[in-house]
Amino acid sequence: MILSERYGRKTMYERDALRNKSRIVIKIGSSSLTHPETGSLNLDKMERLVRLLTDIKHQGKDVVLVSSGAIAVGRKALGLVERPTERTIKQACAAVGQANLMMVYQKLFAEYSQMAAQILMTKYTMINDISRTNAQNTFNELFKMGVIPIVNENDTVSTDELDFGDNDTLSAIVTALVGGDLLILLSDIDGLCTDDPHTNPDAKIIRIVTDIDDNLTSMAKSTTNSLGTGGMTSKISAAKIATASGADMVIANANNVRNIYHILDGKEIGTLFTARKEGDFNILKYISTKQYYESFNNFGKHCEDAE
Repeated sequence: MILSERYGRKTMYERDALRNKSRIVIKIGSSSLTHPETGSLNLDKMERLVRLLTDIKHQGKDVVLVSSGAIAVGRKALGLVERPTERTIKQACAAVGQANLMMVYQKLFAEYSQMAAQILMTKYTMINDISRTNAQNTFNELFKMGVIPIVNENDTVSTDELDFGDNDTLSAIVTALVGGDLLILLSDIDGLCTDDPHTNPDAKIIRIVTDIDDNLTSMAKSTTNSLGTGGMTSKISAAKIATASGADMVIANANNVRNIYHILDGKEIGTLFTARKEGDFNILKYISTKQYYESFNNFGKHCEDAE
């Protein structure tokens, strides 16, 4: 059985269930926010996205936007042609770009009288019990206040060991943290395909995935471009986290941001990964780091030595 048949059954029931989702996390990447010719922000797309998110909020749903773009925007502002590889330069770009990006978002949301808030996270936010609880409390208060949180990784202070690596993973972790019931990854492809559609015109889209098995994982090929870091491998990893936490996840094309409306209307857009909630789900299982365990063990050793 070919993969497109194996994972491609009808999705009417599962799609209809998306109409009732109440806490939605939407991730959009750098390449989807910028013009490919210049690297400048696509203000028209951002305006349409902001208007759509505000309208979904008006429907009584909680909305979180996980937005990449800080490094890309900072790189453009600083006149750098190529994506930087040195961490210090990337962090400098992020410091400039995050401020510019949020300024644009705040202006656009203000046009619709919608409050937005910035939340910057690293892995430490999640692996530290106090920081994780504080972040969760902040999200909950913002939801109560009718605010739309805009999340990004705090690239200015993150390290190789403590960064998420891509916002696909970050968005899945945020979904688990806030108890989201739907994660939408807006990408530059129509969904999960049997092969890379950019290089294989015969690649077929897979409409539904109910089980992320080894065949599916091995099929996902990591692809990158000069703007973003996430490929299909990172999206499969995100799907594992989101579905295990109890959320459905959809990969859809960001070229038409109204795909978000279509997904919430139960239409067959992109690839749907159905929730398979783990009874013993623990987010630390997916994000704990060697550095965290070494620090924890060293702390315990120091305590023993002091006794």
